[in-house]
Amino acid sequence: MPTSPYSPAQAAREAIASRLDEMRRDAGISGLELAVRCGWHKSKTSRIARARTAPSDADIHAWCAACGVEDRAADLIAASRTAESMYVHWQRIHRDGMRRVHEGTVPLYERTTHFRVYASNLVPGMLQTAGYATGLLKAITTFQGTPDDVADAVRARLERSRVVHEGHHRFAVLVEEAVLHYRVCGEPALAEQLRHLRRIMTRPNVSFGVIPFGARRTVWPLEAFYAFDEERVAVETLTAEVNITEPGEIRTYLRAFAELSRSAVYGAAARERLAGALGTLRS
Repeated sequence: MPTSPYSPAQAAREAIASRLDEMRRDAGISGLELAVRCGWHKSKTSRIARARTAPSDADIHAWCAACGVEDRAADLIAASRTAESMYVHWQRIHRDGMRRVHEGTVPLYERTTHFRVYASNLVPGMLQTAGYATGLLKAITTFQGTPDDVADAVRARLERSRVVHEGHHRFAVLVEEAVLHYRVCGEPALAEQLRHLRRIMTRPNVSFGVIPFGARRTVWPLEAFYAFDEERVAVETLTAEVNITEPGEIRTYLRAFAELSRSAVYGAAARERLAGALGTLRS
């Protein structure tokens, strides 16, 4: 998989590379000698040591054996797999379509008590209507060139969204005002989506805030992210999902969410933004 430019994932990869290279130095062997012992080209040693190439499990086994520390291979492999799981390309996730992705995250949604969601580009998935989700998932399928299972994926997304109405879950959702205007579906579907948001924001377990176009910023607009309690933050980029589980990183995202919350409007002021967006539609 190509090296991710996204800092948390790349930082994790660089930490693995640094540990491997430190082992080589501790063993007192050169990069060339390690390559000879592992049976690969010397450039591969350099690429792994510089975090340009992610090592496979077999690579880590060979590297540890060459350095005489085979007992460290298991821990390094586990750490490497964690680093790689942080950054997963959408095309890899959606290679069999999108339905299974939604079904696979149901346990995470069901066990999460407090959702904190920031969206700069789309209405968050758990608040989407069928029409909005259909328009969005069709566009994603076309753009990525992945299998078209949109109808099944929409049903799975709506089924997963039952957590908004069932159980003891709390939702704090922030959207940039532009989200209310983006035409990711037809105008009738977008109008229904906006009316749905107006209804959903009256639920006692939902806090829905809109960050106005002209709001003073203490935190700049970010990639969309979903915080599941203090367990995990999923960051959505154009090409991949980045899963963050390191406590310090999670605290940073939660602090950013708190700052963004202070820029948002709620209640009647948020409903005014929804009404304004509805007013631009013909439906």
